[in-house]
Amino acid sequence: MGEGALRVAVYGGRGMIGSRICSESVARGHAVSSITRTPAPDQVPGVVARTGDAADGDDVAMVAAQHDVVVSAIGPSRTGGRPERFLEAIQTLVENVGPRRLIVVGGAGSLQIAPGLRLMDTPEFPMSAKVEAQAQAAALDLLRDSQNLADWVYVSPAPGIAPGQRTGQYLLGADTVVGDFISAEDFAVAVVDEIDRPRYKRSRFAVAGAGRGR
Repeated sequence: MGEGALRVAVYGGRGMIGSRICSESVARGHAVSSITRTPAPDQVPGVVARTGDAADGDDVAMVAAQHDVVVSAIGPSRTGGRPERFLEAIQTLVENVGPRRLIVVGGAGSLQIAPGLRLMDTPEFPMSAKVEAQAQAAALDLLRDSQNLADWVYVSPAPGIAPGQRTGQYLLGADTVVGDFISAEDFAVAVVDEIDRPRYKRSRFAVAGAGRGR
């Protein structure tokens, strides 16, 4: 590890977003562990693969002790699993990361498009995404209610996020929608920028692409 390098653990490091956070972190010289519940031989080059479960408090405590930053890139099940399990995992992370920084990749549904009006509450919001959005909103509430239990940050992408170009440019906001799309690559840039140069503490920020980026 070079000067300024950090030890970064990414739960959900095989996913669309998690794998890109791993890649971006490795490219900047960080030592990265990708943590999944099942063995994962197809990891990003340079990333250490290990099995683990964000809902296992003992495992989270051990992982946190071995790293400087813990990233949660897990999400609610999209195949009919209980959203409560996702919330249990977030709660477990909060209770067991100790003094390590916890960065939670969240959703866009709870972002406001007008004062008091969340994106997920508009008629246009797809019903197929409602359960996931509600679970992500509950996760944000859980973090906010945790007070000083963890040094957390919750990051919401734009409503549209998909693999695309890495431009290295993005727009930042707080609790409002700041753009309609961001590539997963540029979202990872924003997350790792926050790892490298922390700007937010126990709060949520939103990220959107600065250009087309598709």
